[in-house]
Parts: sequence; C-alpha cells; structure tokens
Amino acid sequence: MTNVRQRSRVVTTVLVIAAATVSACGGSSNEENGGGEPATVEPVKGTDVSRVSLTAQAAKRLGIETARVARHGARQTVVPYGAVLYTANGSTFTYTSPEPRVYVRAGIRVVRIDGAQAILSSGPPVGTDIVTVGSQELYGSEYEVEED
Repeated sequence: MTNVRQRSRVVTTVLVIAAATVSACGGSSNEENGGGEPATVEPVKGTDVSRVSLTAQAAKRLGIETARVARHGARQTVVPYGAVLYTANGSTFTYTSPEPRVYVRAGIRVVRIDGAQAILSSGPPVGTDIVTVGSQELYGSEYEVEED
C-alpha cells in the first residue's frame, strides 16, 4: 500500500506541474490559431469525465503519443505502463483517443506491472488508442488546473 501512496503523491505533484505546462502552451497557440484556446473541455453527458480537445499546435507542444490496447491472455489486456495514471486515492485510469487530438479519461484496473507493461483486468477494449505520453497534461487541462 505504501508504494501506491508514494505513486499517488508523485502523480499529484506531476499533474500540478503538467497543468502549468498546458497553460504555458496557450500563449503561442492562441496567437497562431486566431485567438482559439489550445484546449477545449466538454463534459461527456451521463459521466463524470470530460472530452479534452487540443489544437494541432497544443498536441505537438505537449508531445502527445499514443499506442493501442493489446490482448494479454484470454481475459486480460495490456497497455504500456506509461499510459497508467493514479489518482490521489490510488485508482487507476488512462486517456483514450477516440479521434485525432481528442482525449477521454477511462478507468482501468491494473492486475500487475510487468516491466514496461501494465496487465489489466478491465479497461478500454483491445485496439483502443490510448495516450502514453502527455497524459498528465491532459489531466491538468480536464480539471482546468492553471498556474498562478
């Protein structure tokens, strides 16, 4: 349990720092895109998650990278460990990418970490695009955490 608590503290700190990065990318993106916001956040009806959409410039500056959920055995799936994020209470989630530059948070259940892979008992289906780099910044955007 200590390991999960340590990860939660680290993730929380990273998320606050990452949110500042998203805010910082707003200046040039606003100018280059005619005053548009670098990220827009829309609640997904009937859920507690939001849809985060980035401009092309914001996605590039954040270095967003994706991979696909793969099958692992008969009933499990696998994702790169870099796609796994932890909440303060130890829950796990990842960001899916249902279309280019659009991201939606999805809960996952991690069975174990095997090197650079996380073996899941539940989460997005096989073949779903998930974010492997830039998730922390998306989380900061979703919760509109900004630098003071």
